[in-house]
Amino acid sequence: MALLEQRGVDIGAVQVVEGKKTFRWTGEYGFDLNEAKTLDTQLNVLAEFKPALSPPLRTAPFLFLANIDPELQLDVLGQMEQPRLIALDTMNFWIEGKREALGRVLSRVDVLLINDAEARMLAREPNLVKAARAILDMGPRVVVIKRGEYGALMVSDGRFFFAPAYPLEAVFDPTGAGDTFAGGFMGYLAQRGLTDPASLRRAMVHGAVMASFTVEDFSLDRLKRLDPAEIERRYKTFQEMVHFDR
Repeated sequence: MALLEQRGVDIGAVQVVEGKKTFRWTGEYGFDLNEAKTLDTQLNVLAEFKPALSPPLRTAPFLFLANIDPELQLDVLGQMEQPRLIALDTMNFWIEGKREALGRVLSRVDVLLINDAEARMLAREPNLVKAARAILDMGPRVVVIKRGEYGALMVSDGRFFFAPAYPLEAVFDPTGAGDTFAGGFMGYLAQRGLTDPASLRRAMVHGAVMASFTVEDFSLDRLKRLDPAEIERRYKTFQEMVHFDR
């Protein structure tokens, strides 16, 4: 919490439940670090969590519904006034156990951020292009499919955009890379106040940049040492990597 405060994050609405445990996910990685095997998911305090948004939060122009119970995501949506852009994250646990509620959330959001395995599971379709189009039919106007070391694919109505992953020789821990990607994606859009297609593409690259730092160390350790100049340098490297018409 202290780290968040030091970075200027408003934690006034964070709820701490005494004597209770936080949400816990346990997994493992094998030879392929792109694939995490879920060993255990414990909801703990999330099982009884009821979000209550303060008036200032209800007017936020950008809303990211992070990976929690779809019923809680719907609760949050019901308290918001009229965000300019709503993005959603989810996971296999909710796709398998709360598909109907998740479908109701999907019908009300603008962007879905999801990994490739989850996209196939949600759409019941092995082909990612077909899966993305099937998910678009569920409601969101943009689907972002995260693919680990293979980058990320954004699909909207008739448009495709691919952001590569930053080439790293040493990957320490990929846990949280997808969350970091979402943070970079939403952070860029919220900072600029933009939602047009070009801004969504740049947001994709910022997400990829931030995720590339996360995997270089354990937990938040690399992000703690990060400064804006490093982010800008790596963003420029991305621009050089994908620029081919010159």
